[in-house]
Amino acid sequence: MQIEAGVSLKTYNTFGLPAVAGRLVRITADADVRRLLELPGLGGAPKFVLGGGSNVILTRDMPELVLKVEVKGIRVASETADAFIVEAGGGESWHDLVAWTLDHGFPGLENMALIPGTVGAAPVQNIGAYGLELQDRFDSLDAVDLVTGRSVRLDASQCKFGYRDSIFKQALAGKSLITRVRFRLPRRWQPVLGYLDLERKMAETGNHAPDARTIFDWVCAIRRAKLPDPAVIGNVGSFFKNPLVTAEQCRDIIARDPHVVHYPMDGGGFKLAAGWLIDACGWKGKTVGHAGVYEKQALVLVNRGGAIGSEVQTLARAIQESVYGRFGIRLEIEPVVV
Repeated sequence: MQIEAGVSLKTYNTFGLPAVAGRLVRITADADVRRLLELPGLGGAPKFVLGGGSNVILTRDMPELVLKVEVKGIRVASETADAFIVEAGGGESWHDLVAWTLDHGFPGLENMALIPGTVGAAPVQNIGAYGLELQDRFDSLDAVDLVTGRSVRLDASQCKFGYRDSIFKQALAGKSLITRVRFRLPRRWQPVLGYLDLERKMAETGNHAPDARTIFDWVCAIRRAKLPDPAVIGNVGSFFKNPLVTAEQCRDIIARDPHVVHYPMDGGGFKLAAGWLIDACGWKGKTVGHAGVYEKQALVLVNRGGAIGSEVQTLARAIQESVYGRFGIRLEIEPVVV
């Protein structure tokens, strides 16, 4: 177990924001957490769990003890009559896991290709894209209690998944570190194609029965066309959640703006495209300080070079106020703001 002092976090968050961790510990196994908790002066210190840094906005230095999750390994943990259970370490790259499952003949995660971040962070956010969410393929996970050091296994019901939400953003926020996640990948795979961008790909190519690898390639191409590479332009992907509204609210908005992009949800409600709302308010391509709105996708905020966390916050608040003023909808920020 490594304990480092005065570590710059600029390369550990994909927005590229400046911040320094007073102390950083690299966690490669459950036992590392237990050893840490036994250390005088560190065991009881406030802690912050850091994965790939792709869903965090740092606005200050970190006096907390930063736990960098680096648990590795991908394997088939078990098989059932209807599924393969694939397990991955919390420190593995999410996209690398998706590619691994396809390379080894276990489709099911392809719609979520190229989402930045780590496997361990994925359940926290209940990540999703192009008609599929993590909870649709989730089996269970292992986590370590950051107070007692006890390892626990949680199933889907215990994780309390919601839209970009889970128990790890609620009751267990800051209290657990996810070390391994298991996914239930169906033996009888069926494509998930009911998303507009994928329907366009089918129409463009004439391929209306794509296999999993084709969907993976399509999703990668769509994301690369819309979203900036964090290695080139600092960003955290989608900055705001797509708002959920009632059918009545949706009708009211359509009456004022017939072109609003919306999707029906189970239960009769609708999901609105936050990027469309932001674009309609004229924010695409705009800049505040060194933080800006991406020219190709208004849902993405970017680092124009040298941005600091407070500039990102100022831009985000201005967008929220603008959207609320026009549509009466309060956009919720998706990444964790520290």
